[in-house]
Amino acid sequence: MALIDLFNIKKQYDIKLLLDDVDFHLGDGERVSIIGQNGCGKSTLMKLIIGVEEPSEGKIVIDKSVQIEMLPQNPKFDPSFSVKEAIENELTQLKEAKHAYDAISLRLAEDFENPELLREHERLSNYLDHHNAWNLDDKIERVLQEFKLKEYESRPAITLSGGEQRRVALAGLILKKPDVLLLDEPTNHLDVYMVEFLEEMLLKEKFTLLFISHDRHFIDTIATRVIEVDNQKLVSYNGGYLCYLEQKEARMRAMQKSHDNLLRLLKQEEGWLAKGVRAREKRNQGRKRRVFELRDQAQKNPTLIRKMMLELEREKKHFNRDESVSRKKMLFEIEHLHYSVPNKKLIEDFSTRILQKDKIAIVGINGAGKSTLLKLMLGRLKPDAGKIKQGDFSVGYFDQHREMLDDEKTLIDTFCPDGGDRVESQGKNMHVYGYLKSFLFPKEFLDKKIGVLSGGEKNRVALALLLSKKVDCLILDEPTNDLDIQTINILEEQLIGFSGAILFVSHDRYFIDKLASKLFIFKGNGIVEESYQSYTEYLSIEKEIKELSELEIEIEAENKKAPEPIKIKTQTKLSYKEQRDLDTLPDEIEVLEGKIDALNLCLQNPECYHQKGIGAISEELASLQDIYEEKSERYLGVLERYEELQG
Repeated sequence: MALIDLFNIKKQYDIKLLLDDVDFHLGDGERVSIIGQNGCGKSTLMKLIIGVEEPSEGKIVIDKSVQIEMLPQNPKFDPSFSVKEAIENELTQLKEAKHAYDAISLRLAEDFENPELLREHERLSNYLDHHNAWNLDDKIERVLQEFKLKEYESRPAITLSGGEQRRVALAGLILKKPDVLLLDEPTNHLDVYMVEFLEEMLLKEKFTLLFISHDRHFIDTIATRVIEVDNQKLVSYNGGYLCYLEQKEARMRAMQKSHDNLLRLLKQEEGWLAKGVRAREKRNQGRKRRVFELRDQAQKNPTLIRKMMLELEREKKHFNRDESVSRKKMLFEIEHLHYSVPNKKLIEDFSTRILQKDKIAIVGINGAGKSTLLKLMLGRLKPDAGKIKQGDFSVGYFDQHREMLDDEKTLIDTFCPDGGDRVESQGKNMHVYGYLKSFLFPKEFLDKKIGVLSGGEKNRVALALLLSKKVDCLILDEPTNDLDIQTINILEEQLIGFSGAILFVSHDRYFIDKLASKLFIFKGNGIVEESYQSYTEYLSIEKEIKELSELEIEIEAENKKAPEPIKIKTQTKLSYKEQRDLDTLPDEIEVLEGKIDALNLCLQNPECYHQKGIGAISEELASLQDIYEEKSERYLGVLERYEELQG
């Protein structure tokens, strides 16, 4: 069942056309990922659905009873609300429904045949079931822990950082569980453990979801369908991210085959045109026009196919570790490094060596000291104890503040400060336009000032500028933030081809797995571990160890229990629902048995089954048998419960 329908939607801002005659349908239980280049219309599509924007043309059909909520980029909270109160405020309606349900349950204990109360009781029960809102206090506690908000629960929400406020807003939404949840980059500002918790919640609670993300691992885990916004159109692919890649490759092959057929047809038509047929004749005018259309199409198709092939090749490339290359040159030697901030150890007694061509990902929980290690290595911070020895080499540094950019300079001035129009990149001398084109900048951007660009565009400029410098080591702090998937693929290709060492902080599991040959893992409380596993493998093993540890603790607790019986306060009577099932189910089951017997008899009597139809009788019988089994199972369960309470 479709909850949201968009028909023939066109969206245009002045002369910029974002969406052109597109249809979109979101079904109950679907989890749809929207991907595409930054600025292509992904967020606009969401804004059309939530009602913030109106389409230029087309029709949007959404049932008014469908509750749609969207995670805001910049949440607004009541200044008087603490973090916990801000989350609870989102759940007011659910809590009121639970209080009403409890009150009606008490009234039904006295007046259990009141039809109005029974209807309201059932409605509230279904509502609470849909939102899984029976134990909200426990859920609030867990989300505070998992999103690392517990220590801030009594602080005013507005005093938190932007990323922390987004986590508060996200916590409220996933507990509220609207009919349709819209998420724009939900994994930004979450570490990998928070992302895993979010994935668990979205899957376990069976959300209907529409989301934008550049986290390909998240897309692959969560999405049941991927929608790509490309050339003002929407292209749908079933499954997660890897399925999208496979289907897009198949689509490219089909386009190539279609193009080959087009060329054959064009050759035939060109031959006809070359014969000098009288083009003035009306019946030939259409055919002549068709030849020119085929020419145009034949010119456009290779461009589209090459574009798709390039994207896929970038995505499918994996780094090759050249073990034959000498790795003797040492860049950094870290000896017994210690660093703390007030009331918190970040790095304690960490020693390592970083060699030429090392590709090291620095990973771990938020606030553990990952970016601090980079600043210590760059000399921007001084260690409390220990040494960082650095060889004679050059370093290129990228951080989220994009400090190497000047908002007043144009792109051409930024890349060619001494004049001219050429840049050097990894040993190649290139025209600045050709180089920036590989970072998805059209020619008209060359004269634009940095200050007018979006955050994602500035990140692209900063990365392109950094990769045009001749350096031996790249140090990158969250390089994929604010980048679309296509740009991340370009970045990966550039970094895989980089001949020096790379150290980078990231939470992007897919990016880390493709690039890193080694991990520095920040565990918290100053502990830093090294690992040569892939990040996905490391996280999987870590999860298994945690589960085994929890199991071991449970077993130990069980073994330590006193041998003498322990009195536990237990329920002494059936709940209202259980008592009602015990009283009414035997009669309902008896009625069902009578109906099933009657249908079975009818199937033995030709006169009966010819009159009603064998198909109709069989369908009715199958339906009654399903209901009979369900009610019988419920009755046996409540009967067993009753017998336990009796004795």
